[in-house]
Amino acid sequence: MSKDGQHIIFDMDDTLIHCNKYFDLILGEFFELMTTWFQEYDVTTEQIRTKQMEIDVAGVDKLGFASANFPQSLIDTYQFFCKLHHKTPVLREEEELFKLGLSVYDQEVEAYPGMVETLDSLQNEGHRLYLYTGGETRIQKRKIEQMKLADFFEDRIYIRQHKNVKALEEILSTGQFNRSLTWMIGNSLRTDVVPALTAGINSIYIKQQREWHYNLVELKHEPHNVLYTVSALTEVPEIIADNATSSS
Repeated sequence: MSKDGQHIIFDMDDTLIHCNKYFDLILGEFFELMTTWFQEYDVTTEQIRTKQMEIDVAGVDKLGFASANFPQSLIDTYQFFCKLHHKTPVLREEEELFKLGLSVYDQEVEAYPGMVETLDSLQNEGHRLYLYTGGETRIQKRKIEQMKLADFFEDRIYIRQHKNVKALEEILSTGQFNRSLTWMIGNSLRTDVVPALTAGINSIYIKQQREWHYNLVELKHEPHNVLYTVSALTEVPEIIADNATSSS
């Protein structure tokens, strides 16, 4: 790492690679099934969407990024409307929903535009890169291997089922991080930006056009450290370069 090198921690899902769009595709199929099964009760897509979102967020709060949470949220939503309309749940339908929910993890991994160029640029500038992602080890490792992310992050990869202030603090406390020279780059206000600002490191928030409701929280305090908001991953190297120059 060069004398001006920064420690740059990247989130993975919907920062480096696509994720939410696959959940949206599966939810679209779920809404079609549900409106068909509950057609006689005039259940709307919006009612289904609101209930599933509520159940999904509650599950992540409790269990973290467990793979079973999403398919279970589909079943729980189905059972909620069965109970509401006095419809007897059908085991075959519940099994279909669980299979549908799990299929989201079989989707092909796709990088965000400029991923390789961004990581290449930062690495060539002498910065040290780290990957910090939420989820189950097996699923996240498959994505990391398919995208060949170890070429940039080597053994500096952290996978956590709960991605919060405590998890980030543990990573920072056990590593050789100078917090004034450390950045958290991610698309989630809840799991990337707020923990970073709480831990006293800098952050770049990559704002997505369509964001998972769980990720959206209000920043309650004016940050004492650096916070930038950008709309594209490719904007990150210039921000890092400008700050590295001004701090040297």
